[in-house]
Amino acid sequence: MSEKGRIRRGIVFVLSAPSGTGKTTLTRRLLRRVPGIRFSVSCTTRSPRPGERDGADYHFVSPSRFACLRKRGEFLEHAEVDGAAYGTSRRRLERHLERGEDVLLDIDTQGAAQVRRRMRGSVLVFLLPPGPVALRRRLQRRGTDPAVLARRLGLALREITRCGRYDYLVLNDRLERACRDLEAIIRAERSRTRRQRGEATAIQQMFRAEARRSAPGNRRSDP
Repeated sequence: MSEKGRIRRGIVFVLSAPSGTGKTTLTRRLLRRVPGIRFSVSCTTRSPRPGERDGADYHFVSPSRFACLRKRGEFLEHAEVDGAAYGTSRRRLERHLERGEDVLLDIDTQGAAQVRRRMRGSVLVFLLPPGPVALRRRLQRRGTDPAVLARRLGLALREITRCGRYDYLVLNDRLERACRDLEAIIRAERSRTRRQRGEATAIQQMFRAEARRSAPGNRRSDP
């Protein structure tokens, strides 16, 4: 947002959820509807799933490449989830923020905790499934292997126990309502006083300048 030639620094929004909660579908809908927000494309060592594109859904890298990037301090956060490594590029994220673009990170609870420590002003949102039965059905519809399904349900329980560390909780029992809730969070965070202080100061200065011009000693006489 422009503030008399000054750009507001972007906001980091973190979205975490157990696998199968509908996070990807919700994220895509949100990005289509909310202007000025970018999706952070993470690096991962896992193999692409059907329909995923390198550079759009993830940056798919080898384990050795990931280890090299981590050693060089390239990641704002990184974590291992279900046997694969994931990480967020610090450099790419900073470029978006400096341009005044808000950025949405789709990361797990481990990564979210790191972002909280390292990125002041970040906003953490946890997406809750309706319950274990609904989550199991969603994972089964994906054709998830029974052993993998059991592991993911166990991981879901551990992740949900950490939801109290987040700023907002959104229940995804209905996709449209969950999307509206996320939109409301983004708009509210953009309107926080500390983020609009520059705009408010500029407007105050405009009013003061107009008051000085309108003062009796500065008025021009009518012809």
